Amino acid sequence: MQLLRIGTAGWSLPPREQPRFPGEGSHLERYSRVFNAVEINSTFYRPHRASTFERWAASVPGSFRFSVKLPRTITHDTRLEAANELADSFLEQVRPLGERVGCLLVQLPPKLKFDERVADAFFKHLRSRFESGIAVEPRHASWFTPGVAELLDRHRIARVAADPPRATEGSEPDGWRGLAYYRLHGSPRIYYSSYEAGFLDALALHLEKLRHARITTWCIFDNTALGAATANALLLMERMGS
Repeated sequence: MQLLRIGTAGWSLPPREQPRFPGEGSHLERYSRVFNAVEINSTFYRPHRASTFERWAASVPGSFRFSVKLPRTITHDTRLEAANELADSFLEQVRPLGERVGCLLVQLPPKLKFDERVADAFFKHLRSRFESGIAVEPRHASWFTPGVAELLDRHRIARVAADPPRATEGSEPDGWRGLAYYRLHGSPRIYYSSYEAGFLDALALHLEKLRHARITTWCIFDNTALGAATANALLLMERMGS
């Protein structure tokens, strides 16, 4: 089992990095020969056909894993409340990916405050329907408390370690400790800025500690606007000896 998964949000290959992804095939096929994971963000905006998921699953090695973002209808429109049917429908949609779905990503809106009743009910249902990794990226300060961490741990849900963080505690993984999920959005300019060597060095040390502790870890670069994510992910892999 691969404990450390490094990749980017989406698999578009910037022109300057394409020589690092040789061979024939689609961008996803070439991407998956180098990285062992990717985050699908397009599912947040719209549903996809079964044939699309089937094509993606057939394009990658058996050890490759997708992290799939839940639709905004669940996280932003219903705000997790009374969303069980929507969650079931989404899980049915991604079924063609099979065991290659390694994680579900639940990204919450910045104004969504923590509501214990709603969160407990939603995560209990989601966990009952999905056995692999689940990570939540809250963006309201009310989610960064020991009580929330205990609730997430109870349902085996990891809280994302984000950069830049939304709260002081947001830069470190929390919740269920069986999974660590890093989402690196770019800093100082979110989605645009490339990370400097010192940041990647420190990150590599953190990830090595998690690997040594045998904790399944995802590290996804989301600073894709100018293509920095791919370069940063490649550099991090070099530092990790991958």
